[in-house]
Amino acid sequence: MLEKPLAFAFCALIRILTGTRVIWRGTAPEMRARVYYANHRSHGDFLLIWAILPPAARAVTRPVAGSDYWLRGRIRRYLIERVFRGVLIDRHIKRGDDPIGVMLQPLLAGESLIVFPEGTRNQGDGILPFKPGIHHLASIRPETEFVPVWIENLSRALPKGGMLVVPLLCTVTVGTPITLEPGERRADFLTRCQNALLALEPADSIEHEHL
Repeated sequence: MLEKPLAFAFCALIRILTGTRVIWRGTAPEMRARVYYANHRSHGDFLLIWAILPPAARAVTRPVAGSDYWLRGRIRRYLIERVFRGVLIDRHIKRGDDPIGVMLQPLLAGESLIVFPEGTRNQGDGILPFKPGIHHLASIRPETEFVPVWIENLSRALPKGGMLVVPLLCTVTVGTPITLEPGERRADFLTRCQNALLALEPADSIEHEHL
């Protein structure tokens, strides 16, 4: 029965180490099945989103993660399966795989997801084009809210390949939920989701990227 104390400890630790500040801009934590989608620059991204949720919401929110990374070694497997309760997806899709069906199961059970529509960590500026997975989910469950979440500074606080957390303040900004509109095309829905996420990027961050 160590999983719940470990989950609490991980959340507390990452918030302390990063000095995380959360801004709820257009919504508040709710006990309904949602899809939180965010920019992706670090393996710690989902943990930071998980950590800002109230305990009750966190208990029914599951990160979608790549099985190729998290199933390497007993410790990673234990953390993602037992502590974080991750929904594992093989990013190298093979014939017969159904990643949308795997993600849909928690939603149908009333649980929320944390996803990264870019599909991989982005080491550059802005965001990468979104993969179509969130549109597939929205098409099947059009009542589901898709909530944009911008994570600022975690890639600098927890650099790729680094073993220590650099003391930088991180900000998590949560935007207004989006739902699929009747008859909305996939490209339009993905563009709307991308724009809603980019609108949360801090202005000083945008200026810094173009210096």
